[in-house]
Amino acid sequence: MNKLAINGGEPVRKNKIYYGKQWIDDKDIQAVVDVLHSDFITCGPKISELEKVLCDYTEAKYAVAVSNGTAALHCACLAAGIGEGDEVITTPLTFAASANCALYCGARPVFADINPDTYNIDPDSIRSKITPKTKAVVAVDFTGQAVQNREIREICDEFGLVFIEDAAHAIGTKYDGKGVGSLADMTCFSFHPVKTITGGEGGAVTTNSKEYYDKLTLARTHGITHSDELMEDAPHEGPWYYEQISLGYNYRITDFQAALIVSQMSKLEIFKKRRQEIVQKYDEAFRDIPEIIVQKEIPESDTCRHLYIIKLDLDKLSCTRREFFDAMSAEGVQCQIHYVPVYWFPYYRRLGYEKGLCPNAEKVYESIMSIPLYPKMTDEDVNDVINAVRKTTDYYRKNS
Repeated sequence: MNKLAINGGEPVRKNKIYYGKQWIDDKDIQAVVDVLHSDFITCGPKISELEKVLCDYTEAKYAVAVSNGTAALHCACLAAGIGEGDEVITTPLTFAASANCALYCGARPVFADINPDTYNIDPDSIRSKITPKTKAVVAVDFTGQAVQNREIREICDEFGLVFIEDAAHAIGTKYDGKGVGSLADMTCFSFHPVKTITGGEGGAVTTNSKEYYDKLTLARTHGITHSDELMEDAPHEGPWYYEQISLGYNYRITDFQAALIVSQMSKLEIFKKRRQEIVQKYDEAFRDIPEIIVQKEIPESDTCRHLYIIKLDLDKLSCTRREFFDAMSAEGVQCQIHYVPVYWFPYYRRLGYEKGLCPNAEKVYESIMSIPLYPKMTDEDVNDVINAVRKTTDYYRKNS
């Protein structure tokens, strides 16, 4: 049993607070209901509306809405022409989809190490991993902080690589004043419930390239097109005619999901502001606790933070991370760990990957923990989380 549950008296909270939670209001619900009462519940006008909203917000020229963030990454890899024998560089400190998207195309993920302070992929490590087989870089905006876009763009231009930004965490983030979504060759978003905005599920790819846009739309819908511009056999028989011109997938999103995301997008700036307020409160609270290390940010990133991660200085604590994690849970604060390095998984080991590939990522993983962060948290919620961290740290502080 956890020590704090035995000796710590009453927990900080009796009702547990979780690390992430969606915010759905009556307007969101009505937006979905309106679509369910309409003539189209899929392949209808809400898809185009969502894509326009995403373009307007990110300042990208094109957007393609898809069924989820993983589908977005797969479509981006397909549009980039990634295939058998290619290599795709990405980070190990991410959800598995950031690497799996290369495997879906027959390519091999290559893992570059992270910056130990920002936890984002290190451009110098990217450069060191490039070979003649390298086709693309999938750079993840971990926790919502923008990657070093300028440096990665320069590397990709130098070596003729496709720059795919995995912005599943980063809707609302800006880099040097420009919206994430308009910077890389293709940028992938996720609308999973714990993300900043949600459609239940859902994803999107934004791009400034008409060529990539056309390939993305084909990848989303079975490789089938109704477009006179793209069809190969002309003239065709009539308005019912369509052609499959490539091998695609069924990655379509529904209109009621799109309607929910459009409604959520109208609150994105409110969500961002509240997330930034909570981050500031956490930063100030933990600044004077030497056992707690917070993630550093590059000055170029105006971050809409998806996750707030604390790193434990375990040399100064008389506990393991698991003991700290369980103690926080006993105090009514349910944390999470983001993420197990991808190449540690059994599937990747069977592909020949071994521990030790990315020392910085592995070391960071062993001591990080995500604490609650979502816009509907009250100030009381935030203070409870802070107090739980303080109480747990005080309890396990060495020589206390």
